[in-house]
Amino acid sequence: MTFSALLQAVRGHPESLQIPAAWAQGRASFGGLVAALVYEAMRAQVPEGRPVRSLAVTFVGPVAPDMPVSFQVEVLREGKAVSQVLGRAVQDGRVVTLVQGSFGAARSSAIAVAAEAAPHIKPVEECQELPYIANVTPAFTRFLAMRWGIGGMPFSNNPARQMGGWVRLRPEAEGEVQALGEAHLLALVDAWPPAVLSHLRAPAPGSSLTWTIEFVQPVAELNTLDWCRYLAHIEHARDGYGHIAAALWSPSGELLAISRQTVTVFG
Repeated sequence: MTFSALLQAVRGHPESLQIPAAWAQGRASFGGLVAALVYEAMRAQVPEGRPVRSLAVTFVGPVAPDMPVSFQVEVLREGKAVSQVLGRAVQDGRVVTLVQGSFGAARSSAIAVAAEAAPHIKPVEECQELPYIANVTPAFTRFLAMRWGIGGMPFSNNPARQMGGWVRLRPEAEGEVQALGEAHLLALVDAWPPAVLSHLRAPAPGSSLTWTIEFVQPVAELNTLDWCRYLAHIEHARDGYGHIAAALWSPSGELLAISRQTVTVFG
C-alpha cells in the first residue's frame, strides 16, 4: 500500500489496520508512518479551522508489520481556540505509540517574528541519494528519497554534528501529484536516520524514543514531488542516547516544521 492509501485507510477504519512489511524499519514499522496514521485519526476528531500546532510522540514499542493495529483518539479538552487531543496506536492489547497533540485556531496578535533563514544546501542534482537496496537499507526507503548535502551517511565514521539535505516522497504512480500536508511532513522529517549514526564505523541499531514536532501554520502550498530541505543538529550524545534538533523547509526556504528527538543507539 502507498502512503496515501494508508492515510485513506486509517480515516475510514481506524479501529483495525495492518501496515505492510514494505513499510518496515527493521523489526518495526516506519515510525514516521505510524505517527502520521495516529495524527490522521486525531485530525478527524478536531473541528475545522484548528490546524495542528504541535505533536509530542512517544514510541512505546515497535509496531509489528502485517499485524492488526488500532488507532484510538481521546479529546482531552476543547477550548475556544485550542483542542488538546490524545492519540494511541494499540497492537495486541498494548499501547505501542502515544501522541499528544495541540490544535489551535489563529488569533490576532501584535507579535510577528520571522523564521531564521534556511540553511544553504547544494543543489539536489549534486547530492548523493541513499538508494533503496533490498535487505540492506530499511524497507520503507523505497517510498522516500533522501539526498545528502550536509554531513555523512549512517555508519560512515563521520564526526560531524550536522546531517541534512533534500527529501521527498517517491511518486506513487506515473505522473501522480498530491498536495503535501502535515501527515506527509511527519514522514519526511522522520525518514532521516538519527544523525548520531554517521559517527559509527559499522552498522548498529538506532531508533527514536521521543519526538516533538511543531508545525508552522499555515503550511506552505507544496506537492509530493517537491524536494524539501532538512537539517539536523546533534546537541548532545552519550550513554546510548542522542539529543537532536532538526527542521524542515520548503524548496524556496520557508520554514515548515521544527523537530526535537531523543534517540537510542546501540553502538
